[in-house]
Formats: sequence, structure tokens, C-alpha cells
Amino acid sequence: MDETLREAADLVATAERVVIFTGAGISAESGVPTFREALTGLWERFDAAKLATPEAFDEDPALVWGWYEWRRALALTVAPNPGHIAATEILADAGHATLITQNVDDLHERAGATGVLHLHGSLFTPRCSACARPAALSPAPDGEPGRITPPPCDRCGAPIRPGVVWFGEALPTDGLEEAVEAAANADVLISVGTSGLVYPAAEIPQVTARMGGAVIQVNPEPTPLDPVARVNLRGPSAEILPALLRQSRPST
Repeated sequence: MDETLREAADLVATAERVVIFTGAGISAESGVPTFREALTGLWERFDAAKLATPEAFDEDPALVWGWYEWRRALALTVAPNPGHIAATEILADAGHATLITQNVDDLHERAGATGVLHLHGSLFTPRCSACARPAALSPAPDGEPGRITPPPCDRCGAPIRPGVVWFGEALPTDGLEEAVEAAANADVLISVGTSGLVYPAAEIPQVTARMGGAVIQVNPEPTPLDPVARVNLRGPSAEILPALLRQSRPST
């Protein structure tokens, strides 16, 4: 690990353009349940993949809104871990930096990151299901709510929907284009806690590699990204990213 960590740190220290690309693993280390792990208690009898669709919302808006409100409340019970904090500092040290995430929580922002590109949307950016007008957040529910009727849009009256990307929906074009451009221009892309299986987001590190940039992967387990990565760092991001940050900074 020491040798590979030094190699990764040297790449980061000499890079002008750095991208960090994160997936569910970094948030799971804070205690955020992964997509299907969130189906506990009242929600165990449901299929997550069937709840996360436009069709499910059209059929039963209160059921889908209640589940996402519960997920938002769960996300608010945890805090950024040292991996989130180190990611923010690594990017702050770079000349040009971009943070891209597949996660729908706000842990990167709470760790101090700004301008985060949420490829799959966010639990914290609800919008109108008809006119797409952004909606204000209501207080998160206490306990484990069931069905909750979504509030109406204050412009057109249609129900407010979660600000996430559902199955069958395309990723936001502007955000995806910005992420691809950042990855294409990156000297180093650090992929953290992502399985490399969910497309088109999984293509982001591949873009950096194809354009000649170095990919550093931080993950406890092997993934399909292993052959693409210049350096594979095995372990939890809450341990690896702080170590990478320390190693990449000049000693005083």
C-alpha cells in the first residue's frame, strides 16, 4: 500500500486538473443506506426499482414521495466522514477541480464542497412534476413515515416530485456534458466507492483514461474499473483519502 499510495500521491501533487468521482461507497461509510438497503421497516415489502420510476409516481404519488422523504430524513441523521472532508481538501489544493457524484445525498456539500455535479440528482432539490419549477424543502419527517401526499407546485398546482433521476429517465444533459468535459480534461481522476456498473455514469473514468489522464481508484473491492486505473488503492475511503491527502502535500 505504501508504494501505491506514494504513486497516487505523486500523481495528485503534480496534477493541475483533478476530478473526484464518487459513488455509494463513500456515503455508506457515513451510514447512508445504499439504494436497496433503504428498504427496511415499513418499506420492506416494496421493490426499490419499482418505486423509483415515473410510472410509480404517476400511479401513487403519496407512496413514492413518502419513501423519498424517509430517505431524505435518513440522510440527515448522518454526517460527512473523513473521506468526504479529505476529498474537499484534495480538490482545494488543485488548480482546477471538479467533484462529480452519483449520490443523491448532500454529504459532499456539508463537507465544504461547492459546485458538486450530482449526476443522479439530489434528495434536496425537489421540483414540480409538470413544469419543473424548483420547490422549497419542507422539514424532514420524524420517524418512519409511510405515504405522504406531495405538496402542490406554487405555480401550476401539480404535485412536487423528488429531484432525482428515476429509472427510464435520462441524466440531466447539462450536468452530464459538464462532467464528461471535466473528465476529458483531467490530469487525474480519483474514482471513490463506485461499482463501475451504473451507466452512463460509469463511463466518466473511462473518458479520463482514453484522453491520457491517470485514473486512481479507491475501493475496498475489485471493480470493472481495475484494468483502467493507473493505481488501485484498496480500502475504505475514510482511511485512504485522508492518507492520500497527507502524502500529496509537501512536507514542512
